[in-house]
Amino acid sequence: MAVKIALIAGARPNFMKIAPLMHALTGDSAWDPILIHTGQHYDHNMSGQFFSDLEIAPPRYHLEVGSGSHAQQTAEIMKRLEPVLLESQPAAILVVGDVNSTVAGALVAAKLGIFVVHVEAGLRSFDRTMPEEINRVVTDSISDLLLITEESGRANLLREGIPAERIHAVGNLMIDSLKKNLTRAMESDVTKRLELPERYGLVTLHRPANVDDAGQLGEILGALEEIGKELPLIWPMHPRTRGRIESNGAVLPAGLRLTDPLGYLDFLCLQAKSAVVLTDSGGIQEETTVLRVPCLTLRDNTERPITIEHGSNRLAGTRKQSILAAWEDALRNPRTAMQPPLWDGQAAQRCKEVLARVLIRS
Repeated sequence: MAVKIALIAGARPNFMKIAPLMHALTGDSAWDPILIHTGQHYDHNMSGQFFSDLEIAPPRYHLEVGSGSHAQQTAEIMKRLEPVLLESQPAAILVVGDVNSTVAGALVAAKLGIFVVHVEAGLRSFDRTMPEEINRVVTDSISDLLLITEESGRANLLREGIPAERIHAVGNLMIDSLKKNLTRAMESDVTKRLELPERYGLVTLHRPANVDDAGQLGEILGALEEIGKELPLIWPMHPRTRGRIESNGAVLPAGLRLTDPLGYLDFLCLQAKSAVVLTDSGGIQEETTVLRVPCLTLRDNTERPITIEHGSNRLAGTRKQSILAAWEDALRNPRTAMQPPLWDGQAAQRCKEVLARVLIRS
């Protein structure tokens, strides 16, 4: 009998991580993968288009949770997920990353006595003001199987008392998606459609600490204004970010061009062709490392230290002066990025092998 495993996704980065696993498990008679979309991201360009771009079937269940505060959204996911798990009776639930869907899924499953697998376990920024850090710590503490992308994850989990036999290095599922789809992405005409020059920079910004605080947002926009005088910048803007900027009455620099959120292939093409990426996203730190594109992370910390040790990432901080200093350093001292261990496009297969050893009884 096929082993039922529920895969939880809800926010844009989740789909790039879930897709390779869905491809690996679907069609294998040993597995019955059940994709559950929480609806944490509900805009078509934020999630819906990803199903076609990543060539995965629509979810078996769509919870349609939508937006809300962290507490409201997490609670609503838990409320809607519990009857789905009771109905489908999976042997295990698999959650990825660090969003509200991740911790909500893990909590519901753990309370129902369902085996919990956390992919991308052990990453730590050591900044408890980040909601994602709380989600990571809580999810790891109640997971039965912890699959890590980099060795810092193992060290963090061991320090927190997780038994070594529950931790397995599998690589990075997001990089599986990147390597599988990069050729298709590079065929996109997005730079032509957006009438971009040959050399441009790419901006993404969505973390509440950066967009909700008018002072901090002003510092970042001030730096982007200066960089934009040297390099045209394009910013595919998260709906929440657009709303916050409008409510704050922030004035966007002339050298900064906004677009609506883009599909996965279009955005990957923009990343690969950009001269620099300025972001507060964890996943983009990873993608730019593999693409060997300079990345300035608009934060004071990162839970992905391997992108600095092996990649093209620099911590730029959130103040105008620190961001401009990082920008000047990137121009003067370009880094040669290396592919981190196990970021080879085979993470899904390693995940499947670990899952088989643990969940399939011979």
